[in-house]
Amino acid sequence: MTATQRSIEPRAALRRWMERMWDDAERSYRQQILDLVPRRPGAAMLDVGCDDGEWTSRVASSGGFAPERVSGIEIVDERRELARARGFDVRPGDLDERWPFDDESFDLVHANQVIEHVDRLDHFVSEIGRVLRPGGQALVCTENLASWHNVAALAAGWMPFSLTNVSERGNIGNPLALHLGEPPEHGASWLHTRVLTLDGLCAIFEAHGFEVARTFASGFHPAPGRTARALARRFPRHAHFIGVLATRRPPGPA
Repeated sequence: MTATQRSIEPRAALRRWMERMWDDAERSYRQQILDLVPRRPGAAMLDVGCDDGEWTSRVASSGGFAPERVSGIEIVDERRELARARGFDVRPGDLDERWPFDDESFDLVHANQVIEHVDRLDHFVSEIGRVLRPGGQALVCTENLASWHNVAALAAGWMPFSLTNVSERGNIGNPLALHLGEPPEHGASWLHTRVLTLDGLCAIFEAHGFEVARTFASGFHPAPGRTARALARRFPRHAHFIGVLATRRPPGPA
């Protein structure tokens, strides 16, 4: 084994460990999303950035939700067609422009790992408010800029893990990035433009007339499994993934 191989091997083992941490945190936040989906049979749901519709289907069928109508927005053509094949009304659309749905069309807007990709943050949240009916809810999950592994990366002088994918040439600025050297699978639409903290995520929804009903979090690296889940519940501001369930307030009196 060469000296170069010996130096690469520990780094590869560390990256595999980090992938396991990521997977565990992802399973945890996805279950929390399913647990938080409001029980509204006959409701209308919009999944923003719905990809191939597989996760959309799980959200729509969770618990007693049973929406009467499931719609989506997806910019990548082949992924949109896969979601349409599941029977959903999925439309093309640039999330930084007006969304292709009428005002007050939905009872639930879901966006998983999407808000960090948009250029116009205020527009994104205001469009959620526009297409929601009064009293409708937004269920939004994203990565956390203040997670301890991002803080540690910054302390080391590296790009935070959640902001390594800002170049179409591949992940940059952090030697431990999980997909180092791999270009984004679907081009610029999969790049991150910003990553929020939990306080920031709550504040942007409150600034647009929402009431944050619940927050949730998962992953607490380097803690594993149950320990990570317990720490994320206790200290959500430093968890890996964060999310909000926010209610659109009815308009005030004229």
